[in-house]
Amino acid sequence: MPTVTTRPEWGIEASIDLHAALAAALDAADEVVVAVPEAGRVHAASLQVLAAFVRSRRGAGRVTRIEPCAAALREAAALLGLSAELGLPLPPPTP
Repeated sequence: MPTVTTRPEWGIEASIDLHAALAAALDAADEVVVAVPEAGRVHAASLQVLAAFVRSRRGAGRVTRIEPCAAALREAAALLGLSAELGLPLPPPTP
């Protein structure tokens, strides 16, 4: 099972490197795990790259799992309505 471990930077400047890392696993027949152990500021461009990757693989009948998933990424996905698209649980409500 291929694993793509992402860098902690999820700003717009990191979207090109993220795209390159994910592109290498796009056509993998096995389940791909995208490991996001840390994420700082999450920019929409990087989140869009991840969403496009997951959507493309799903459309080809391939499974992608995001695990572990940093809280910042989970929260950004929820704010943009992408949790279900990415297969992520919603973050716990803020008290």
